[in-house]
Amino acid sequence: MDKFVIQGGNPLIGKVTISGSKNSALPILAATLLTPEECIIHRVPDLSDIRYMLEILKFLGAQVHYEKGTVRVKNKMINWIAPYDLVRKMRASICILGPLIARCGKARVSLPGGCVIGDRPIDLHISGLQKLGANIDIIKGDVVAQGGQLRGTTINLRGPYGSTVLGTDNVMMAACRSEGTTIIEGAACEPEVEDLAKFLVSMGAKISGIGSQRLIIEGVKELHGSEYTIITDRIEAGTFAVGAAMTKGDLFLEQAPVNHMTSVLGKLQDCGVTIQVEENGLRVSRSGPLKAFEIVTSSYPGFPTDMQAQFCAMATIACGKSKVVENIFPNRFMHISELKRLGANIELSKNEVHIYGTERLSGAPVMASDLRASAALVLAGLVADNTTEVHRVYHIDRGYERIDEKLLSVGAMIKRVYSKT
Repeated sequence: MDKFVIQGGNPLIGKVTISGSKNSALPILAATLLTPEECIIHRVPDLSDIRYMLEILKFLGAQVHYEKGTVRVKNKMINWIAPYDLVRKMRASICILGPLIARCGKARVSLPGGCVIGDRPIDLHISGLQKLGANIDIIKGDVVAQGGQLRGTTINLRGPYGSTVLGTDNVMMAACRSEGTTIIEGAACEPEVEDLAKFLVSMGAKISGIGSQRLIIEGVKELHGSEYTIITDRIEAGTFAVGAAMTKGDLFLEQAPVNHMTSVLGKLQDCGVTIQVEENGLRVSRSGPLKAFEIVTSSYPGFPTDMQAQFCAMATIACGKSKVVENIFPNRFMHISELKRLGANIELSKNEVHIYGTERLSGAPVMASDLRASAALVLAGLVADNTTEVHRVYHIDRGYERIDEKLLSVGAMIKRVYSKT
């Protein structure tokens, strides 16, 4: 397995271009299953998760061409079965379920399995699709659905930890080709859900309330092809912003989606980081000390759970005691034990951590456990004394496009060591 070798101590200075959003691209690619006509999607990041989704589309019968950030996909004839070997690698593959039911009237999609950041059930996906009229059973680890004629209804998608993002995606996509009107209450408001809705509208869907917790969808018989450019990745932008803050750098984040980053940028400013909104991007710098902070993760527009690990890394060198409460995925703290290997002073209790800032971290071998945890360990390595080795970086390749090359271009001392196997 590949690893990153990082020599800490250099500030990040220069410009980084933020890539397209992974969490937008995946459901939008799944949504192309709703039409037999060609769809052209721009600003698609080159990530392992994207390649997995394209393989799934090809297996289902799509003609796919991907070059220089643009995907051309045509789903003229599609298969309705997605086996375990395909979908097990990526949880977001479950968002093909709604489009397959709507397009084919049936679907058999293997459950995507467990996740290191905690239990992520799809019960709200299933109940929402059932309310639209799909008959769904779990058979030998597969979600087996018979759709028939889907009919609009009122569906509530609020869960115990907030609204479900992929569940909203699935139900919204199926509702677009249902008969009558569907009202989704408790819809997720994340920018990526809004982006999917706008793509569906570009295909001929009738959706109102986009960006709110109440979506009203008038079903249509057919959707057509579309050409669309997805939004840039707010989590990648936030990760590089934290990197600039931690290393006392000065980074311009080109195409950073400033309007989608309010909670993260506000918290960085509270920590003593300078934020300047400029034309076509965002400048992040720090000259004074980093201040301790408190964050509580919540659904958008609250503080994103996908930035929690990166802020934990930043807290390890902030002045004072920081507090982090994880309300979306209470078990999402696999990075804590690895940060401790670098010398971090952290106390963990259930879904809450207290982090006492230290003067410096010390490089050591660490193991990435998931996508955002791996980003946190890379950030910590950038400020640690001596050498840090981050193993299992295939996790970070799922959601960050060439992160090592981007960091190297702005002054980081980082190299990828390729596996010999």
